[in-house]
Amino acid sequence: MNNESLQQGTLYIVGTPIGNLEDITFRAIRILKSVNLIAAEDTRHTAKLLHHFEITTPQVSYHHHNRTARHTQLLNYLEEGQTIALVTDAGMPGISDPGYDLIYTCIIANIPVIPIPGATAAITALSVSGLPTDRFIFEGFFAIKRKR
Repeated sequence: MNNESLQQGTLYIVGTPIGNLEDITFRAIRILKSVNLIAAEDTRHTAKLLHHFEITTPQVSYHHHNRTARHTQLLNYLEEGQTIALVTDAGMPGISDPGYDLIYTCIIANIPVIPIPGATAAITALSVSGLPTDRFIFEGFFAIKRKR
């Protein structure tokens, strides 16, 4: 097992399962157990994942509706040397997800951002589509509700 230590003041972008909890990586579990804080799109949803893997790291919500208020708080934690894992409900944060704002701000502020790869719905779907995979364009996910 790799015992890489966490870097102080770092934002970890952690991929989460897109359906089956067993699709999470060992590295993702280790990071989630080791960081000071988990910023989750939906803390209730993420709590199920954390409970399943006996992860007791505190979490706060970070989603479309509170990102402006939470943004400053998370940046302050990072600047103080805290480590934060950013997770979404399913897949990779920052892909069709409000996490891109926090990632961008960290890059501008020279705060380290480290990806912890995981499942991604677009790539998973592409891999079983039967379409050529040497080139493709991703333009976001389908709308959940039909627009009028």
